[in-house]
Amino acid sequence: MSDCCHDLQPKEHAELDILHISRDVRRRTLLKGMVGAAGLAALGGVMPTFGQDLKKIRLAFCSQLLCVVPYEATRAAGFFAEEGLDVELVYTRGGSAALQALNGGAVEYAATSFDAALNAFASGADIVRFATTGRLPLFALATSVEGAETITRVSDLEGRVLGVSALGNADHAFLMYLLERAGVDPNSVEFATVGTNLYDALRLGQLDAGMVQEPALTLLQERGARVLVNGMDIDDANEYLGGPYEFMGVAVRREEVDERREEMQRLARALAKGLVYVQEAEPEELVEALPREIITGGNRETVAASLARYRESLYPREVELDLEAMQRVIDVQKAAGGRGGSVELEQIANPDLLAS
Repeated sequence: MSDCCHDLQPKEHAELDILHISRDVRRRTLLKGMVGAAGLAALGGVMPTFGQDLKKIRLAFCSQLLCVVPYEATRAAGFFAEEGLDVELVYTRGGSAALQALNGGAVEYAATSFDAALNAFASGADIVRFATTGRLPLFALATSVEGAETITRVSDLEGRVLGVSALGNADHAFLMYLLERAGVDPNSVEFATVGTNLYDALRLGQLDAGMVQEPALTLLQERGARVLVNGMDIDDANEYLGGPYEFMGVAVRREEVDERREEMQRLARALAKGLVYVQEAEPEELVEALPREIITGGNRETVAASLARYRESLYPREVELDLEAMQRVIDVQKAAGGRGGSVELEQIANPDLLAS
């Protein structure tokens, strides 16, 4: 889903390779369910003064469908505005592009997978991670439809053609780790880099297996494909990784930490309320908060069903960093030979930045 919305790229921001921008609201969107005044009080929210001056900031992130949910939900519910922020959510062509925008000074913050942040840091980007919004990788290892009968476990992948978004990406590192864990020599398989949309290749049998996201996973399962490891399920994460695996979170340039500390705390408070809302709202309401363009090619009902199934596993209820989950990512990167495996956790993670 990350290559949608090409026609929405604004010319004035072309250097950022933007796919879409969602802008914050200055008044509360009328949402159903728990978003009434009583619900906001329970979340610790403060109703904004309409017409107040909001501080404008830009936050860039990759365009994976399930990654964006907490951010769009926070925006649509008005939680950014409650904290005095006018946030532009800038969809870029992948996490690397978002981090390049951050490192180059084009945006104030970037939200990406921790794998992407580690690789950027290892390549010289002086960034600090200070908040989390996702605690599991947003992909699963699934077989092709025709391979479901003969490929029943990871060890059956030896000698097969396996699809990933790109070599060195988070899904590639995770797959390398799973192969080695199962005793499969990674040199015995052929990796095919086909972007984030592996659905057709697996449906048509052009690949034996691959790392897929939602809603492709659900659609493939409906056609008979087999799921070997589901990174979006906390039970599989516990079995194969030993627990949560830090994924989506927010980074800032290290040189700006001191001057932005209070702003970062406000941003984190807004996202914390958004994470609670993601767990409590009706899935259909969350889908309504997403840009129409990001759903293009996907069934809205399927996306809502995916959120209902996975949100408790995927999204934490608080933004504070889970250092053990972050270390697991570094360990997987190290096992897979990724650049991020060379980074020490204390170099990039600072859980104290949210302290008052």
